[in-house]
Amino acid sequence: MVTIIEVNETNKMIEQEKLDVRTITLGISLLDCCDSDLDALNRNIYDKITRVAENLVSTGREIELEYGIPIVNKRISVTPIALVGGRACRSPEDFVEVAKTLDQAARDTGVNFLGGYSAIVSKGMTPADEALIRSIPAALSSTERVCSSVNIGSTKTGINMDAVKLMGEIVRETAEATKENNSLGCAKLVVLCNAPDDNPFMAGAFHGVSEADAVINVGVSGPGVIKHALEGVRGKNFEVLCETVKRTAFKVTRAGQLVAQEASERLGIPFGIVDLSLAPTPSVGDSVAEILEEMGLESVGAPGTTAALALLNDQVKKGGIMASSFVGGLSGAFIPVSEDQGMIDAVNRGALTLEKLEAMTCVCSVGLDMIAIPGDTPASTISGIIADEAAIGMINNKTTAVRLIPVIGKDVGDTVEFGGLLGHAPVQQVNRFCCADFINRGGRIPAPIHSFKN
Repeated sequence: MVTIIEVNETNKMIEQEKLDVRTITLGISLLDCCDSDLDALNRNIYDKITRVAENLVSTGREIELEYGIPIVNKRISVTPIALVGGRACRSPEDFVEVAKTLDQAARDTGVNFLGGYSAIVSKGMTPADEALIRSIPAALSSTERVCSSVNIGSTKTGINMDAVKLMGEIVRETAEATKENNSLGCAKLVVLCNAPDDNPFMAGAFHGVSEADAVINVGVSGPGVIKHALEGVRGKNFEVLCETVKRTAFKVTRAGQLVAQEASERLGIPFGIVDLSLAPTPSVGDSVAEILEEMGLESVGAPGTTAALALLNDQVKKGGIMASSFVGGLSGAFIPVSEDQGMIDAVNRGALTLEKLEAMTCVCSVGLDMIAIPGDTPASTISGIIADEAAIGMINNKTTAVRLIPVIGKDVGDTVEFGGLLGHAPVQQVNRFCCADFINRGGRIPAPIHSFKN
């Protein structure tokens, strides 16, 4: 039962501390849209998305007005398109036509992003998987709202190094294809290890084959709420610090659960999960970096940063699980650079390097996220970074991801403006030593010994 005290606390978090529901994401299975004819496939996809998601945006707005909780984004995720298009799409160009259909459906339903232009190639690639992956640069340069992801490894399967090599090349090609817009296509492309089936956050969202025909997933975010709570316990010991984060995460998750259940009931679609991820924005006061600095760090990147982030991530999950039986997705703390003003400031002051960010990804929700790098970075170097992150995810049995943006024509010291929630980013230095011979070996890195639990 929700008490008046909880209502007042939630109102304060919304009005003063930037609490919001970052996204309502409607997952839609497209498996029943499969057809051997490309035109029929595109019709089936468009018709199902627009039918199932017809009232998604309007319902989100109704809930916003009724409860006063901002819902920043309304989004759609679909079954990985490499699976859906396998019969009809015989070339990368065929897959691009499907991407354009997805984009049209996203526009007509009013959502801001649609995820699921994806392939799951943890152990190997089918011809359809490879064709979709090779189509990504053209697909992202010719659409506005489509997001793409490729899962190249898992704890159970190991790392598909052929896919890692290919994705380094695809990231480069996507940067070139969208260079007139600061290589923005790469902001809609993420490479994952251990990708979850129910993640509501872009660009890595897709509707897993283990999910129902349609499902509502909600992503809640409240970095400002956590920071404000920690301001009241400055100088207190770690037990007090942990309890404060946990209790605050509990309250934030309760708000998300309310929105998820309301959306599910009104749309007549099953509720899936609440993803409690501290996803920052470029707005002042909405920063994960500021939370870590409130814990006592002079700057993010200082010694102790990884420990502080590990504490934050763990307590957020503990508080969320207390509040809802259906916490899922990623749930923890995101550390994107361009979307977090505190992270940007730390990079600019020289406190935060790419190598330190990689160390931090061992204990946070995802990985190296929204990081601008020099436009002349070789594809093999990008593949090496992807392989490093995938290894962290594989060994630690967690989701890791890479969303790098090699900005064509830009170098270290330049700043790149992406706009909106994507923010802006300083171009960061990348290790210039070569790893091409390692990447070019091909094949697969086997699963770790602790994966054999059957």
